[in-house]
Amino acid sequence: MKIKQLSMTIAALCVAASASAAAPKLGIVYDAGGKFDKSFNQSAFEGASRFKKETNIGFIEVQASSDTQAEQVLRGLARKNLDLIASIGFAQTQAVAKVAKEFPKVRFVLIDGVAQGANVNSITFKEEEGSYLVGVAAAMASKTKKLGFIGGIDIPLIRTFACGYAQGAKAVDKKSEVFQNMVGTTAAAWNDPAKGGELARSQFERGVDVVFAVAGGSGMGTLQTAKEKGKLSIGVDSNQNSLYPGSVLTSMVKRVDNAVYDAFMQVKDGKWQAGVTAKGLKEGGVDWALDEHNRKLITPEIEKKVLGVRKDIIDGKTKVIDYRVSNSCPV
Repeated sequence: MKIKQLSMTIAALCVAASASAAAPKLGIVYDAGGKFDKSFNQSAFEGASRFKKETNIGFIEVQASSDTQAEQVLRGLARKNLDLIASIGFAQTQAVAKVAKEFPKVRFVLIDGVAQGANVNSITFKEEEGSYLVGVAAAMASKTKKLGFIGGIDIPLIRTFACGYAQGAKAVDKKSEVFQNMVGTTAAAWNDPAKGGELARSQFERGVDVVFAVAGGSGMGTLQTAKEKGKLSIGVDSNQNSLYPGSVLTSMVKRVDNAVYDAFMQVKDGKWQAGVTAKGLKEGGVDWALDEHNRKLITPEIEKKVLGVRKDIIDGKTKVIDYRVSNSCPV
């Protein structure tokens, strides 16, 4: 009996050792905002952490402070023969395309951008759909009908957020005005909360009473200033409602966490595939956030309207224009 038990124990240890040896080697590269930006990068970190908690498989994490550094960081990780490297942010698009070509045996998942390559999976989001929803909520909550938008950098991706937001607002009230400002022109624009707050203050002085911040870490300054001035703000990427309860009207959630978690799990399960994946409301890639932190701000009328519009978009009854496709905004 003892011999049989010993035999079973040795077999179990061998299986465990084999499973451990087969565990994929994973890496994640955050952009300039850093993994604790309470927004885009942090969502990615949370997805990777959820994967680690469930599988006990760790990952290497690095931050790329600039586009040039991203290429160096990616190349350094690729040389470690990782099974998959998750690159967070469109700013790493060119770096991923270049390094992926140099290391064809290493797989890459690019979040928020599209890079060509037989070993690259590009995941994009239909930001216009989620932004449309928060635009509807903003227009209904606004007393002045003057809405604000603060983006990080003036690029098609950020204009897509702004355009979706404006479409939603105008669908509620054609007289709604949307004021727009961008934080900067370099990667530093994603991590300048002082400038984010300054731009918000300027918009409030012009009559804006609801502002949508799509500027990474810079958006923290926007949300804080809105709280200080007694105005409403809208968070982005992660659910930021809890940062300033009673002041953050809602958040346009982009499920970067799910994208990273799914990519890691697919590699683990041997189901990873290259290509381009677009995630909208229907695919669970974007949404609006309603919880205990903003419950008092979202009236039954606002909730009913947003949920109705949400269903119409999913069912195809309401079409939201993607700025990146049309290269213009209809409103």
